[in-house]
Amino acid sequence: MADDQRVLAGRYLVGDLIGHGGMAEVFRGTDTRLGRTVAIKILRSELATDPAFRTRFRQEAQAASRMAHPTIVRVYDAGEETTTAADGRTVREPFIVMEYVEGRTLKAMIAEGPIEQTEAVRISEGILTALEYSHRAGVVHRDIKPGNIMITPDGRVKVMDFGIARAVSDSSTTVAQTTAILGTAAYFSPEQAKGETVDARTDLYSTGVVLFEMLTGRAPFRGDTAVAVAYQHVSETPVKPSSVNPQVSPALDVVVLRALHKGRNDRYQTAAEFRDDLVLAGSGKVPLYRRQEDASTALFGTAVPTSTSTEQALRQLTTDTTVTRTQRRPPVVWIWAGIAAVAVMLLAVMFWVVTLPTGSTLPTDTRTMPNVVNVAEQDALDTLNGLDLVPVVQREASDTVDPGIVIRTDPAAGLKVPREQSVRVTVSSGPEQAVVPEVTGQGTDAAVQALQAAGLVAGSQNKENSPTVPADTVMRSDPAAGTPVEKGSTVNLIVSSGLVTISDVRGQILSVATEMMSDPAIGLTVAPKPDPSCPAQANSPVTNQSLAPGDVPQGSTIELSYCSGGAPSTPSAPAPDEG
Repeated sequence: MADDQRVLAGRYLVGDLIGHGGMAEVFRGTDTRLGRTVAIKILRSELATDPAFRTRFRQEAQAASRMAHPTIVRVYDAGEETTTAADGRTVREPFIVMEYVEGRTLKAMIAEGPIEQTEAVRISEGILTALEYSHRAGVVHRDIKPGNIMITPDGRVKVMDFGIARAVSDSSTTVAQTTAILGTAAYFSPEQAKGETVDARTDLYSTGVVLFEMLTGRAPFRGDTAVAVAYQHVSETPVKPSSVNPQVSPALDVVVLRALHKGRNDRYQTAAEFRDDLVLAGSGKVPLYRRQEDASTALFGTAVPTSTSTEQALRQLTTDTTVTRTQRRPPVVWIWAGIAAVAVMLLAVMFWVVTLPTGSTLPTDTRTMPNVVNVAEQDALDTLNGLDLVPVVQREASDTVDPGIVIRTDPAAGLKVPREQSVRVTVSSGPEQAVVPEVTGQGTDAAVQALQAAGLVAGSQNKENSPTVPADTVMRSDPAAGTPVEKGSTVNLIVSSGLVTISDVRGQILSVATEMMSDPAIGLTVAPKPDPSCPAQANSPVTNQSLAPGDVPQGSTIELSYCSGGAPSTPSAPAPDEG
């Protein structure tokens, strides 16, 4: 490696720059301990000036590292690197070490023009699958946008940067700085634009914006400033995607406009609900959405009475003549009239069916459900699509059926089903997987036993420095706790070495060197030591340190020597040359 190549945390070798944005630069890197390629995101140093941000950043990185899903870019590690700026100031640079993903961002794809609607639906399904997993884990992304979505060469969807948006928004960063950090406001939800508390439905709104942009090539709201765009999110109704791109189907118009509803309670409530409607719309079927109260109104002609009006109606049916009748006719009459009308219609239909000639059939467009059990997934989907049926795939572990093979369908084979009927297709995901247990904070022997009890194999025990975790205590596992893996898989343990790494602070100003050594990331006790061999001066530099640079036991005491002698004597002038 080149002599000037940076190394973070003593193990991550920083390579070529592969991307940059308003808040960070991304480099290709190498984890020298595990020998794998990683992506290293180094955040701008001005963010680290806020202590609240540093605390939230560490917490959110830890939360993100616990998420392991094929549609989410894994977070391996996070920390801060102390460096010296060109002007001599000591600065801290927060960084995240992530899974390295080959491919390009969705932003780059959209820049080439609108995406074909079948592909836009498929990509959106991947985004929603990632959000469904993260929301169940209690993590809201807050910054869903094309720049945070990677598409691999084989078409897989990977969502990244979970937790960073929350770390920024929960710190004391100003609104102007937050907008610059998070990028354009084109993907803000109305509640984000108004500064309200956000929840999982915020991510679903942003996903609707991304879907609109994929279908049309532009965002639904545009303006000269971020404030202007945010105002539109709060107050203006988006146009239908088909009004921008006529190739977009009416079914997708319905899905997008519901996802972009201003009110949280009126848009999709879960990622799974959004994805199900998207699948139906992708097949050309318009999803139906009706509020419960609307349905009751259509049936009875009036809204369901409140508790107060119900009590009044009941009182009117009693013999209490002291109550004044306030309605021309009790609502109960209308309900019974509706029931009677429905009963008459049912009797008429039954009479018609009974009097049909022998051999007559009802004029319904039905087909026989084919048998696709033990068939490859794609072949089964092609068969169902060919019969104008709408397959909805769900996956299930199986020890007997190979991955990608259909286990069962609902409805089952042989049943008569109408055209455009949804068919749930259960596909094998392979043998049942084990879940990596939580072993953080345990001794190595106890951790190994826990892994074996879960049907897993304990792999290597990699030492890592820590200022607080006792030696030979597990700091984390790889894969992380909660990750589903095949039984018998190897799980490596990252164990505290009981050491911390210190740098050479000789020549640094004593106050700066003291702050560096006592920083919680190092945690040493500093003992300043006067050095009378050199004259005292303002901002005295450190002349010596009692512990050499490198690894030292955590909690050690280090002596930092500084000049404390008297003022230097003035040298006498040289005698004149008598030659």
